[in-house]
Amino acid sequence: MDNLTHSLAGLALGELTHRLLPREPDAGRAGTRRRLLLTCAAIASNFPDLDLVLTLLAPEPLGYLLHHRGHTHTLLYALPQALLLLAAIWLVWPAARALLRTSPQARLGVGASIGLGLLLHFGMDAMNVYGIHPFAPFDPRWFYGDIVFIVEPVFWVALGTPLAAHVARPWLRRTFLALLLVVPGLFTLAGFLQWGSFAALAAIWLLSAWLTRRASERSALVSGVALVLGFVLVQAGSARLAREQVAANLARLDPGARILDTALSAFPANPLCWTVISVTGSGDAYRVRRGVLSLAPGVTPAAACPFNIHGEYVGQAPGGLSWTWEERGSKARLQALRAADCRFDAWLRFARTPSVSGGVATDVRYAPRGQRNFSSLPYVQQAEAGTPCPAPVPQWGYPRADLLDLH
Repeated sequence: MDNLTHSLAGLALGELTHRLLPREPDAGRAGTRRRLLLTCAAIASNFPDLDLVLTLLAPEPLGYLLHHRGHTHTLLYALPQALLLLAAIWLVWPAARALLRTSPQARLGVGASIGLGLLLHFGMDAMNVYGIHPFAPFDPRWFYGDIVFIVEPVFWVALGTPLAAHVARPWLRRTFLALLLVVPGLFTLAGFLQWGSFAALAAIWLLSAWLTRRASERSALVSGVALVLGFVLVQAGSARLAREQVAANLARLDPGARILDTALSAFPANPLCWTVISVTGSGDAYRVRRGVLSLAPGVTPAAACPFNIHGEYVGQAPGGLSWTWEERGSKARLQALRAADCRFDAWLRFARTPSVSGGVATDVRYAPRGQRNFSSLPYVQQAEAGTPCPAPVPQWGYPRADLLDLH
Protein backbone atom coordinates (compact mmCIF):
# COMPACT_ATOMS: atom_id res chain seq x y z
CA MET A 1 0.00 0.00 0.00
CA ASP A 2 1.02 3.64 -0.13
CA ASN A 3 3.55 4.81 2.43
CA LEU A 4 1.17 7.29 4.08
CA THR A 5 -1.07 4.36 5.00
CA HIS A 6 1.91 2.32 6.20
CA SER A 7 3.06 5.28 8.33
CA LEU A 8 -0.36 5.87 9.90
CA ALA A 9 -0.74 2.17 10.68
CA GLY A 10 2.72 2.17 12.27
CA LEU A 11 2.00 5.26 14.36
CA ALA A 12 -1.26 3.71 15.57
CA LEU A 13 0.64 0.55 16.51
CA GLY A 14 3.28 2.53 18.39
CA GLU A 15 0.73 4.63 20.27
CA LEU A 16 -1.37 1.65 21.31
CA THR A 17 1.72 -0.32 22.36
CA HIS A 18 2.86 2.56 24.56
CA ARG A 19 -0.56 2.89 26.21
CA LEU A 20 -0.93 -0.85 26.84
CA LEU A 21 2.44 -1.20 28.59
CA PRO A 22 2.96 -0.43 32.29
CA ARG A 23 3.86 3.19 32.95
CA GLU A 24 7.42 4.39 33.34
CA PRO A 25 8.31 5.82 36.80
CA ASP A 26 8.66 9.44 35.63
CA ALA A 27 7.30 11.71 32.88
CA GLY A 28 10.67 12.14 31.15
CA ARG A 29 11.18 8.41 30.65
CA ALA A 30 7.54 8.02 29.61
CA GLY A 31 7.95 10.70 26.93
CA THR A 32 11.12 9.09 25.63
CA ARG A 33 9.43 5.69 25.50
CA ARG A 34 6.45 7.04 23.60
CA ARG A 35 8.65 8.78 21.02
CA LEU A 36 10.78 5.64 20.73
CA LEU A 37 7.83 3.31 20.12
CA LEU A 38 6.19 5.68 17.64
CA THR A 39 9.47 5.99 15.74
CA CYS A 40 10.21 2.26 15.72
CA ALA A 41 6.70 1.27 14.62
CA ALA A 42 6.47 3.95 11.92
CA ILE A 43 9.88 3.10 10.45
CA ALA A 44 9.31 -0.66 10.67
CA SER A 45 5.98 -0.24 8.87
CA ASN A 46 7.86 1.32 5.94
CA PHE A 47 11.22 -0.45 6.20
CA PRO A 48 10.63 -3.23 3.63
CA ASP A 49 10.13 -0.62 0.90
CA LEU A 50 13.85 0.13 1.07
CA ASP A 51 14.08 -2.56 -1.60
CA LEU A 52 13.42 0.28 -4.06
CA VAL A 53 17.19 0.87 -4.07
CA LEU A 54 17.54 -2.58 -5.64
CA THR A 55 15.48 -1.61 -8.68
CA LEU A 56 18.68 -0.31 -10.29
CA LEU A 57 19.92 -3.89 -10.61
CA ALA A 58 18.02 -4.46 -13.87
CA PRO A 59 16.87 -2.32 -16.82
CA GLU A 60 13.40 -0.79 -16.66
CA PRO A 61 10.81 -2.04 -16.08
CA LEU A 62 12.31 -5.31 -14.82
CA GLY A 63 14.27 -3.71 -11.99
CA TYR A 64 11.07 -2.58 -10.32
CA LEU A 65 9.03 -5.67 -11.18
CA LEU A 66 11.62 -8.14 -9.93
CA HIS A 67 13.06 -6.35 -6.90
CA HIS A 68 10.25 -4.26 -5.38
CA ARG A 69 8.17 -6.33 -2.94
CA GLY A 70 11.02 -8.76 -3.21
CA HIS A 71 13.40 -10.15 -0.59
CA THR A 72 12.60 -7.49 2.02
CA HIS A 73 8.94 -8.55 1.81
CA THR A 74 9.65 -12.13 2.89
CA LEU A 75 9.44 -13.58 6.38
CA LEU A 76 12.98 -14.95 6.02
CA TYR A 77 14.40 -11.43 5.82
CA ALA A 78 12.20 -9.93 8.54
CA LEU A 79 14.69 -10.73 11.32
CA PRO A 80 17.72 -9.08 9.61
CA GLN A 81 15.60 -5.99 8.97
CA ALA A 82 14.49 -5.88 12.62
CA LEU A 83 18.07 -6.19 13.85
CA LEU A 84 19.28 -3.51 11.43
CA LEU A 85 16.60 -1.06 12.58
CA LEU A 86 17.27 -1.80 16.25
CA ALA A 87 21.03 -1.28 15.75
CA ALA A 88 20.42 2.06 14.02
CA ILE A 89 18.17 3.26 16.87
CA TRP A 90 20.74 2.13 19.44
CA LEU A 91 23.59 3.95 17.69
CA VAL A 92 21.97 7.31 16.92
CA TRP A 93 19.64 7.88 19.89
CA PRO A 94 21.44 8.14 23.26
CA ALA A 95 18.26 8.74 25.30
CA ALA A 96 16.62 5.66 23.81
CA ARG A 97 19.77 3.64 24.47
CA ALA A 98 19.76 4.67 28.15
CA LEU A 99 16.07 3.82 28.48
CA LEU A 100 16.47 0.40 26.88
CA ARG A 101 19.29 -0.46 29.29
CA THR A 102 17.08 0.04 32.33
CA SER A 103 13.44 -0.48 31.29
CA PRO A 104 12.12 -3.98 30.51
CA GLN A 105 8.81 -2.43 29.41
CA ALA A 106 10.63 -0.30 26.84
CA ARG A 107 12.54 -3.33 25.53
CA LEU A 108 9.29 -5.28 25.21
CA GLY A 109 7.62 -2.34 23.49
CA VAL A 110 10.45 -1.86 20.99
CA GLY A 111 10.46 -5.56 20.14
CA ALA A 112 6.70 -5.54 19.62
CA SER A 113 6.73 -2.30 17.64
CA ILE A 114 9.44 -3.43 15.25
CA GLY A 115 8.28 -7.02 14.84
CA LEU A 116 4.59 -6.19 14.46
CA GLY A 117 5.43 -3.18 12.29
CA LEU A 118 7.22 -5.39 9.76
CA LEU A 119 4.42 -7.96 9.79
CA LEU A 120 1.89 -5.16 9.41
CA HIS A 121 3.68 -4.01 6.26
CA PHE A 122 3.62 -7.52 4.78
CA GLY A 123 -0.04 -7.99 5.66
CA MET A 124 -1.17 -4.67 4.22
CA ASP A 125 0.76 -5.19 0.97
CA ALA A 126 -0.74 -8.66 0.67
CA MET A 127 -4.27 -7.26 0.68
CA ASN A 128 -4.20 -5.72 -2.79
CA VAL A 129 -3.99 -6.97 -6.36
CA TYR A 130 -0.19 -6.55 -6.52
CA GLY A 131 0.55 -9.24 -3.92
CA ILE A 132 3.71 -10.50 -2.23
CA HIS A 133 5.60 -13.80 -1.92
CA PRO A 134 6.19 -13.94 1.85
CA PHE A 135 7.42 -17.54 2.09
CA ALA A 136 10.18 -17.35 -0.53
CA PRO A 137 12.57 -19.05 -1.09
CA PHE A 138 10.78 -22.08 0.43
CA ASP A 139 7.57 -21.27 -1.44
CA PRO A 140 8.20 -18.72 -4.24
CA ARG A 141 4.54 -18.32 -5.21
CA TRP A 142 2.81 -14.94 -5.20
CA PHE A 143 -0.11 -14.45 -2.81
CA TYR A 144 -2.80 -11.89 -3.68
CA GLY A 145 -5.44 -10.58 -1.30
CA ASP A 146 -7.44 -8.68 -3.97
CA ILE A 147 -9.58 -6.91 -1.35
CA VAL A 148 -8.23 -3.36 -0.78
CA PHE A 149 -7.16 -0.66 -3.24
CA ILE A 150 -3.47 0.22 -3.03
CA VAL A 151 -4.36 3.80 -1.93
CA GLU A 152 -7.22 3.57 0.56
CA PRO A 153 -8.56 6.79 2.15
CA VAL A 154 -10.60 4.82 4.71
CA PHE A 155 -7.29 3.95 6.39
CA TRP A 156 -6.20 7.59 6.30
CA VAL A 157 -9.34 8.94 7.94
CA ALA A 158 -9.96 6.13 10.44
CA LEU A 159 -6.37 6.12 11.73
CA GLY A 160 -5.25 9.66 10.95
CA THR A 161 -8.09 11.51 12.71
CA PRO A 162 -7.46 10.07 16.21
CA LEU A 163 -3.69 10.28 15.70
CA ALA A 164 -3.99 13.99 14.87
CA ALA A 165 -5.41 14.51 18.36
CA HIS A 166 -1.97 13.59 19.77
CA VAL A 167 -0.25 16.47 17.93
CA ALA A 168 0.78 18.99 20.56
CA ARG A 169 0.61 22.24 18.56
CA PRO A 170 -3.01 23.31 17.99
CA TRP A 171 -2.42 24.89 14.55
CA LEU A 172 -0.67 21.77 13.31
CA ARG A 173 -3.37 19.52 14.78
CA ARG A 174 -6.11 21.53 13.06
CA THR A 175 -4.17 21.46 9.77
CA PHE A 176 -3.86 17.66 9.85
CA LEU A 177 -7.54 17.26 10.71
CA ALA A 178 -8.56 19.55 7.85
CA LEU A 179 -6.35 17.77 5.34
CA LEU A 180 -7.91 14.42 6.24
CA LEU A 181 -11.25 15.78 5.02
CA VAL A 182 -10.09 18.13 2.25
CA VAL A 183 -7.90 15.60 0.39
CA PRO A 184 -10.70 13.00 -0.06
CA GLY A 185 -12.95 15.88 -1.14
CA LEU A 186 -10.45 16.86 -3.85
CA PHE A 187 -10.19 13.21 -4.94
CA THR A 188 -13.99 13.14 -5.25
CA LEU A 189 -14.03 16.29 -7.37
CA ALA A 190 -11.28 14.78 -9.55
CA GLY A 191 -13.42 11.70 -10.22
CA PHE A 192 -11.50 9.13 -8.14
CA LEU A 193 -14.22 8.73 -5.49
CA GLN A 194 -18.01 8.67 -5.57
CA TRP A 195 -19.87 11.23 -3.47
CA GLY A 196 -21.33 8.37 -1.44
CA SER A 197 -17.79 7.26 -0.58
CA PHE A 198 -16.88 10.80 0.45
CA ALA A 199 -19.98 10.97 2.67
CA ALA A 200 -18.91 7.74 4.41
CA LEU A 201 -15.39 9.13 4.93
CA ALA A 202 -16.81 12.35 6.35
CA ALA A 203 -18.95 10.31 8.76
CA ILE A 204 -15.88 8.38 9.95
CA TRP A 205 -14.03 11.68 10.40
CA LEU A 206 -16.86 13.18 12.45
CA LEU A 207 -17.25 10.05 14.59
CA SER A 208 -13.54 9.90 15.35
CA ALA A 209 -13.38 13.62 16.19
CA TRP A 210 -16.41 13.25 18.48
CA LEU A 211 -14.92 10.24 20.27
CA THR A 212 -11.66 12.10 20.80
CA ARG A 213 -13.50 14.96 22.50
CA ARG A 214 -16.16 13.03 24.39
CA ALA A 215 -14.38 9.82 25.35
CA SER A 216 -10.59 9.63 25.14
CA GLU A 217 -7.83 9.67 22.59
CA ARG A 218 -7.21 5.97 23.20
CA SER A 219 -10.87 5.11 22.68
CA ALA A 220 -10.89 7.04 19.42
CA LEU A 221 -7.75 5.25 18.25
CA VAL A 222 -9.12 1.82 19.19
CA SER A 223 -12.34 2.69 17.36
CA GLY A 224 -10.30 3.71 14.31
CA VAL A 225 -8.47 0.38 14.30
CA ALA A 226 -11.82 -1.42 14.68
CA LEU A 227 -13.23 0.54 11.73
CA VAL A 228 -10.26 -0.44 9.58
CA LEU A 229 -10.64 -4.11 10.50
CA GLY A 230 -14.37 -3.94 9.83
CA PHE A 231 -13.77 -2.33 6.45
CA VAL A 232 -11.28 -5.07 5.52
CA LEU A 233 -13.84 -7.74 6.48
CA VAL A 234 -16.52 -6.02 4.37
CA GLN A 235 -14.11 -5.87 1.44
CA ALA A 236 -13.27 -9.56 1.84
CA GLY A 237 -16.96 -10.46 1.77
CA SER A 238 -17.55 -8.25 -1.27
CA ALA A 239 -14.58 -9.85 -3.06
CA ARG A 240 -16.05 -13.29 -2.47
CA LEU A 241 -19.36 -12.20 -3.98
CA ALA A 242 -17.53 -10.60 -6.90
CA ARG A 243 -15.70 -13.84 -7.69
CA GLU A 244 -18.97 -15.77 -7.61
CA GLN A 245 -20.62 -13.34 -10.03
CA VAL A 246 -17.64 -13.33 -12.39
CA ALA A 247 -17.52 -17.15 -12.37
CA ALA A 248 -21.22 -17.36 -13.19
CA ASN A 249 -20.83 -14.84 -16.01
CA LEU A 250 -17.84 -16.65 -17.52
CA ALA A 251 -19.66 -19.98 -17.34
CA ARG A 252 -22.32 -18.47 -19.62
CA LEU A 253 -19.84 -16.72 -21.94
CA ASP A 254 -17.30 -19.53 -22.23
CA PRO A 255 -18.88 -22.80 -21.05
CA GLY A 256 -15.98 -24.97 -22.19
CA ALA A 257 -13.18 -22.85 -20.72
CA ARG A 258 -11.46 -23.28 -17.37
CA ILE A 259 -11.12 -20.22 -15.12
CA LEU A 260 -7.43 -19.97 -14.29
CA ASP A 261 -7.54 -16.74 -12.31
CA THR A 262 -9.73 -13.78 -11.43
CA ALA A 263 -7.76 -10.74 -10.36
CA LEU A 264 -9.83 -8.20 -8.43
CA SER A 265 -8.91 -4.58 -7.84
CA ALA A 266 -11.15 -2.74 -5.39
CA PHE A 267 -12.23 0.84 -5.95
CA PRO A 268 -11.17 3.09 -3.04
CA ALA A 269 -13.71 3.48 -0.22
CA ASN A 270 -16.24 1.57 -2.29
CA PRO A 271 -17.11 -2.08 -1.60
CA LEU A 272 -19.59 -2.15 -4.51
CA CYS A 273 -17.27 -1.38 -7.46
CA TRP A 274 -14.51 -3.71 -8.66
CA THR A 275 -12.17 -3.89 -11.61
CA VAL A 276 -12.05 -7.54 -12.69
CA ILE A 277 -9.51 -9.28 -14.91
CA SER A 278 -10.13 -12.91 -15.75
CA VAL A 279 -7.78 -15.45 -17.30
CA THR A 280 -9.45 -18.49 -18.85
CA GLY A 281 -7.99 -21.39 -20.83
CA SER A 282 -9.17 -24.06 -23.23
CA GLY A 283 -6.58 -26.32 -24.84
CA ASP A 284 -3.78 -24.20 -26.29
CA ALA A 285 -5.89 -21.02 -26.26
CA TYR A 286 -6.39 -18.60 -23.43
CA ARG A 287 -8.31 -15.35 -22.98
CA VAL A 288 -7.67 -12.33 -20.78
CA ARG A 289 -10.72 -10.15 -20.15
CA ARG A 290 -10.94 -6.83 -18.31
CA GLY A 291 -14.08 -5.14 -17.04
CA VAL A 292 -15.97 -3.49 -14.19
CA LEU A 293 -18.39 -5.13 -11.80
CA SER A 294 -20.96 -3.45 -9.59
CA LEU A 295 -22.31 -5.69 -6.84
CA ALA A 296 -25.41 -3.49 -6.53
CA PRO A 297 -26.26 -2.24 -10.02
CA GLY A 298 -29.59 -0.88 -8.77
CA VAL A 299 -27.69 1.45 -6.43
CA THR A 300 -24.46 1.98 -8.38
CA PRO A 301 -24.43 0.73 -11.98
CA ALA A 302 -21.07 -0.32 -13.39
CA ALA A 303 -21.09 2.81 -15.56
CA ALA A 304 -21.26 4.94 -12.38
CA CYS A 305 -18.10 3.43 -10.85
CA PRO A 306 -15.40 6.15 -10.91
CA PHE A 307 -14.04 6.42 -14.45
CA ASN A 308 -10.61 7.67 -13.36
CA ILE A 309 -9.92 4.46 -11.44
CA HIS A 310 -10.77 2.00 -14.20
CA GLY A 311 -9.77 4.33 -17.04
CA GLU A 312 -12.20 3.08 -19.67
CA TYR A 313 -15.75 3.81 -20.73
CA VAL A 314 -18.07 1.26 -19.16
CA GLY A 315 -21.41 0.52 -20.79
CA GLN A 316 -24.47 -0.77 -19.03
CA ALA A 317 -24.63 -4.54 -18.66
CA PRO A 318 -27.19 -6.92 -17.15
CA GLY A 319 -26.20 -8.00 -13.67
CA GLY A 320 -23.77 -5.13 -13.20
CA LEU A 321 -20.77 -6.69 -15.01
CA SER A 322 -19.42 -4.92 -18.08
CA TRP A 323 -16.49 -6.40 -19.99
CA THR A 324 -14.53 -3.62 -21.73
CA TRP A 325 -11.60 -5.50 -23.28
CA GLU A 326 -10.57 -8.97 -24.34
CA GLU A 327 -7.41 -10.52 -25.75
CA ARG A 328 -6.95 -14.04 -27.03
CA GLY A 329 -3.59 -15.73 -26.90
CA SER A 330 -1.79 -18.99 -27.51
CA LYS A 331 0.02 -20.88 -24.79
CA ALA A 332 2.50 -22.15 -27.38
CA ARG A 333 3.37 -18.57 -28.42
CA LEU A 334 3.77 -17.48 -24.81
CA GLN A 335 6.08 -20.42 -24.14
CA ALA A 336 8.09 -19.72 -27.31
CA LEU A 337 8.61 -16.08 -26.31
CA ARG A 338 9.75 -17.19 -22.88
CA ALA A 339 12.26 -19.63 -24.37
CA ALA A 340 13.60 -17.10 -26.88
CA ASP A 341 13.89 -13.93 -24.77
CA CYS A 342 15.51 -13.71 -21.33
CA ARG A 343 13.82 -10.36 -20.63
CA PHE A 344 10.40 -11.79 -21.43
CA ASP A 345 11.11 -14.81 -19.23
CA ALA A 346 12.02 -12.52 -16.31
CA TRP A 347 8.86 -10.45 -16.91
CA LEU A 348 6.74 -13.59 -16.64
CA ARG A 349 7.90 -13.98 -13.03
CA PHE A 350 5.73 -10.91 -12.29
CA ALA A 351 2.92 -10.91 -14.86
CA ARG A 352 -0.39 -12.22 -13.56
CA THR A 353 -2.70 -11.02 -16.36
CA PRO A 354 -0.46 -10.84 -19.45
CA SER A 355 -1.25 -8.92 -22.62
CA VAL A 356 1.20 -9.38 -25.50
CA SER A 357 0.66 -7.15 -28.51
CA GLY A 358 2.77 -5.11 -30.92
CA GLY A 359 6.07 -6.20 -29.38
CA VAL A 360 5.05 -4.97 -25.92
CA ALA A 361 4.09 -7.13 -22.94
CA THR A 362 1.86 -5.51 -20.32
CA ASP A 363 0.15 -6.68 -17.16
CA VAL A 364 -3.39 -5.33 -17.55
CA ARG A 365 -4.02 -5.24 -13.81
CA TYR A 366 -2.68 -1.68 -13.90
CA ALA A 367 -4.10 -0.02 -17.03
CA PRO A 368 -6.69 -0.62 -19.73
CA ARG A 369 -5.90 -1.67 -23.29
CA GLY A 370 -3.52 0.46 -25.30
CA GLN A 371 -2.14 2.25 -22.23
CA ARG A 372 1.34 1.46 -21.00
CA ASN A 373 2.05 1.29 -17.30
CA PHE A 374 4.97 0.51 -15.01
CA SER A 375 4.75 -3.18 -15.99
CA SER A 376 5.00 -2.63 -19.77
CA LEU A 377 8.01 -4.37 -21.33
CA PRO A 378 8.91 -3.40 -24.96
CA TYR A 379 10.65 -6.75 -25.42
CA VAL A 380 11.13 -6.45 -29.20
CA GLN A 381 12.64 -2.98 -28.90
CA GLN A 382 14.92 -4.07 -26.08
CA ALA A 383 16.05 -7.15 -28.02
CA GLU A 384 16.87 -5.01 -31.08
CA ALA A 385 18.75 -2.53 -28.89
CA GLY A 386 20.76 -5.31 -27.27
CA THR A 387 19.48 -4.58 -23.76
CA PRO A 388 21.32 -7.05 -21.51
CA CYS A 389 19.55 -9.86 -19.76
CA PRO A 390 18.66 -9.01 -16.16
CA ALA A 391 20.99 -10.57 -13.62
CA PRO A 392 20.51 -11.73 -10.99
CA VAL A 393 16.90 -12.80 -11.53
CA PRO A 394 15.05 -13.59 -8.27
CA GLN A 395 13.43 -16.99 -8.53
CA TRP A 396 9.87 -15.88 -7.84
CA GLY A 397 7.17 -18.27 -8.95
CA TYR A 398 5.55 -17.64 -12.34
CA PRO A 399 2.01 -16.32 -11.69
CA ARG A 400 0.89 -17.88 -14.97
CA ALA A 401 2.71 -21.16 -14.60
CA ASP A 402 -0.54 -22.73 -15.77
CA LEU A 403 -0.14 -21.12 -19.21
CA LEU A 404 3.55 -22.05 -19.32
CA ASP A 405 2.86 -25.72 -18.46
CA LEU A 406 5.20 -25.47 -15.46
CA HIS A 407 2.85 -27.23 -13.01
